[in-house]
Amino acid sequence: MSFVYWLVFGAVAGGIAKAIYPGKSPTGWLPTIALGVIGSVLGGLPFGDQSSGVAFSIAGSVAALFLYRWYEDSRHAQD
Repeated sequence: MSFVYWLVFGAVAGGIAKAIYPGKSPTGWLPTIALGVIGSVLGGLPFGDQSSGVAFSIAGSVAALFLYRWYEDSRHAQD
């Protein structure tokens, strides 16, 4: 059950992060779920084993999206 919870929570957090930080980003439901799960992990790092909660998961997802776009921009700038 916890795996399904991670997928649903990741989709919600990733979708909200995409809405907060619009622009070019990975599309589709799999990248959105991955973004949300990565964001939950990033948002939870300061808390150790405790739950980071919705706000920090979304903040972590926005940070992950920012880092992804920064990496993509720097990669395309070298072309």
